[in-house]
Amino acid sequence: MKVLIVGGGKLVYFLTRALISKGYSVTIINRDAEECKWMSRRLKATVVYGDGSDPQILEEAGSHSTDVMLAVTPNDQDNLVICQLANLRFHIPRTLAVVNDPENEEVFRKLDITAISTVGILSSLIEQKAGFDQIINLIPLSEGKINVTEVELTKDSPVAGKALVDIAMPENSLIASILRGGRPIVPRGATLLLPGDRLIAITLPENYGRVLRMLTGDVS
Repeated sequence: MKVLIVGGGKLVYFLTRALISKGYSVTIINRDAEECKWMSRRLKATVVYGDGSDPQILEEAGSHSTDVMLAVTPNDQDNLVICQLANLRFHIPRTLAVVNDPENEEVFRKLDITAISTVGILSSLIEQKAGFDQIINLIPLSEGKINVTEVELTKDSPVAGKALVDIAMPENSLIASILRGGRPIVPRGATLLLPGDRLIAITLPENYGRVLRMLTGDVS
């Protein structure tokens, strides 16, 4: 797979290194000449000096044969233009943009550009994690449209001692797995939930809080 990354900094460096380790062919477009030299000495990637929002530079970087385009510059306008060029002119199958200002995320979505707001994801993680002591892990999937959460039950949890079939889970939520004593369990209706169980819950953002309150009893 050929990946084209437009941007710079340590994010691009470590991302490129990770992609190369998985066998991907990576090309970087960076408008900082010194950083281009630094990256070319340390990465087994093609590094192109130039403005990634310039169609000529994108052409020289091999956009016509690229499978995935990642626009990760600190300028949302540039990222938008880069992804539009990738879609409309070079017909790159998959484009992804980092949105630095969360208020711009909707603009990208309306133009059918997949966008990730790191600020939005991190603030959501902090807000949601701070409210429930029993949460061990939270992973937003599909650009934050689905949450996968690991919740540890205590003896005071409202569902402790109940069978799964007796728990009225909200619509569009489920207990996907239980970790008990270090061993995973695929639950069935008759499975009892016990204190110390770590539940893997799948929810939507709109029912996330309700599900966690049901499982933990935490109303904070």
